[in-house]
Amino acid sequence: MSDLPRKAVTRTAKLATLPLGFAGRATWGLGKRIVGESAEIVGRELQQRTAEQLFKVLGELKGGAMKFGQALSVFESALPEEIAGPYRAALTKLQDAAPPMPTRAVHAVLDEQLGDDWRELFLEFEDKPSAAASIGQVHRAVWHDGREVAVKVQYPGAGEALLSDLNQLSRFARLLGPLIPGMDIKPLITELKDRVSEELDYGLEAQAQQIHADEFAGDPDFLVPAVVHQCDQILVTEWIDGTPLSEIITDGTQEQRDRAGQLLARFLFSGPARTGLLHADPHPGNFRLLPGDPDSDEDWSLGVLDFGTVDRLPGGLPTPIGDSLRMTLDGEAQAVYDLLREEGFVKESIDLDPDAVLDYLLPIIEPARVDEYTFTRGWMRSQATRVGDPRSPAYQLGKQLNLPPSYLLIHRVTLSTIGVLCQLGSTVRLRDELEEWLPGFLPEDELDENELDEDGLDEDGLDEETAAEA
Repeated sequence: MSDLPRKAVTRTAKLATLPLGFAGRATWGLGKRIVGESAEIVGRELQQRTAEQLFKVLGELKGGAMKFGQALSVFESALPEEIAGPYRAALTKLQDAAPPMPTRAVHAVLDEQLGDDWRELFLEFEDKPSAAASIGQVHRAVWHDGREVAVKVQYPGAGEALLSDLNQLSRFARLLGPLIPGMDIKPLITELKDRVSEELDYGLEAQAQQIHADEFAGDPDFLVPAVVHQCDQILVTEWIDGTPLSEIITDGTQEQRDRAGQLLARFLFSGPARTGLLHADPHPGNFRLLPGDPDSDEDWSLGVLDFGTVDRLPGGLPTPIGDSLRMTLDGEAQAVYDLLREEGFVKESIDLDPDAVLDYLLPIIEPARVDEYTFTRGWMRSQATRVGDPRSPAYQLGKQLNLPPSYLLIHRVTLSTIGVLCQLGSTVRLRDELEEWLPGFLPEDELDENELDEDGLDEDGLDEETAAEA
């Protein structure tokens, strides 16, 4: 593997092989059919070849191409099952693996960032990377104080590569659209482009990670590694072991799947409430399932990595999300419609039937209706088909809705997390997390009741009547 290709013309040529390759394999498939091979065999070979090329091109380029592939990978559960298999294997590889940067290039970055004597900072340093991602790769090492650490090294030219890739991908977004039914690819690419500067800033990432590490320190459910050292292109954090969720998806027990899903949902809703930040890159490679306290009833915790992309939400998730979700579940069509219009989801120039809007929303929020819900690929595919089929009333209504910029990242993160839950096949008590962490989901009177403990006393030891008088 050579250095990360940095010249725009080189990367553009590689990315152009994707649509050209799709067309070429279609011609190849037609030729195989003409000579008498069955449609089923030809179709399976065609899908496998397409998946292999997708991984090869996006994985080798890293940068924005790989970032795009990782974003797609959490939505593979929306693909029809007959074509999901090959893509699932190829895209899952993008969650944890990519061809590594040469050792000499890694050492050159370390020399420049940490000085010629950088090896004195480490008792041990593994030249072979333990993981390779879109803008950097991770090396396992031992810090000079004896702590095991993860050393993230940013690829030289990563910023130029990110923008070049995403600009090129946006040019043939319509060709890539059929990969994920019901998903508009172009806004996804636009949003990834808008986040490039943050993604490259290891100072911002270190700050966001340390905020989470401090908040979740000692939490039996979560482990966020603390930051050890940071400079422009190097980020050193404590090392954590554990099983990547990508492996739980393929080989985990049902107990592991359920526990991982519950904790993933808990982190999605509790993170903003506790830190004022939303972890915005929820693909399975960024999470680890770790053995927990042997004396605990739930003997697993969730390790969380990669805080390069976060949404800053000082007040936690916006209250209108909880309000609209609660009112939708209660069937309050007009109230939901009024709130959506107020928040900008329905533009002033658009008039919709509130009951039709309610019918559009109810299937999507089905998991919040019940005490516990089993997320499946079948459910995800049914929702993708319902909102993505031009013949569907839901599709026609959805085209008239608007996604305000302030909700864009929240929407993508929520949708991505649901995609991972469907890949896991988890049974999750989602309502528990919504009631605990989502502002607005519980009516005010229920919130007041929940503030009293089992003996009817609030945190100051007052009963309800005395507290009201106070």
